[in-house]
Amino acid sequence: MHDMFKRYGTGLTTMILLVTAFWILILLILPNLTMFESSFRPYLPVTEVGGPRDVYSFANYGRILGAHTDLSVLGITFEVPVRVKVFILTIYYSAVVTLITFALAYPLAYYLAKIVSPKSLPTLFLLLFVPLWVSEILRSFAWFIILAFKGPLNVALMSLGIIDSEIRWIAGFSPVIIGLVYTYVLFMLFPLYNSMQSLDSNQIEAAEDLGSPWWRTHWRVILPHAKPGIASGAVMVFMLSAGSLLVPSLLGSTTSGWFTQTIQGVMLEEADWNTGAAFAFLLLIVCTLFVSLMMRVFGVRLSDIAK
Repeated sequence: MHDMFKRYGTGLTTMILLVTAFWILILLILPNLTMFESSFRPYLPVTEVGGPRDVYSFANYGRILGAHTDLSVLGITFEVPVRVKVFILTIYYSAVVTLITFALAYPLAYYLAKIVSPKSLPTLFLLLFVPLWVSEILRSFAWFIILAFKGPLNVALMSLGIIDSEIRWIAGFSPVIIGLVYTYVLFMLFPLYNSMQSLDSNQIEAAEDLGSPWWRTHWRVILPHAKPGIASGAVMVFMLSAGSLLVPSLLGSTTSGWFTQTIQGVMLEEADWNTGAAFAFLLLIVCTLFVSLMMRVFGVRLSDIAK
């Protein structure tokens, strides 16, 4: 804090702190407090709000336990509530999306940070930013067209003789994963790039001079240094994927429900905003706990992510 006052002066630093505090209070703390309070109250007509039926309880959270269905894990089948199954699958596939984006972004981030010529960086970054100029809904529609039963992907594969008949790509969670990876991969790429760029290239050269193979150099030198960027990218991709609504709605099928769609259905179709608030707060809490657990497992602190 003292460094900020010294660098930017009292006036500018105070303005930055006030704007940040306003942003956090109005757009983060108050909405979540309102959602938290509403999640414990029943959804009642306006005339009954504040009446004898307007009491706090856990009934809204209990509505996640409804009709049951089967859930298979490692070949073992469990009977769980339908909404709980959707919740578990949302968390699981969000983690899968996070792993895939890391696998795709890591080599590209290393190439941009340590191999490519500095003169080529602006052009490459421009090409990477182009998809962000198009809205998420249009990008999802584009993937819907590509993966359609009579879409260009099937036409191209049949023209090349790779497949004999059309494949129904939009089935299960595969198209949702593709859409989420395409949408959020840059949120993994740029934190990784920032971390790798700060690594002294002499350390990589020293490891190579000492006979370290490329995989060991990455494992012992580059990956530990890039850990804050990995953690930051993983948190953003996981939270954005778990909270996504457009991509699962456009690319999902009847067998690939996303928990955000459940929340939307409860709020808009059932007109039960309080139960929707309970489900939304439950998703927020579990995602936060999952991220905190992964940070502890990988030994990353919140201050590392904030760098």
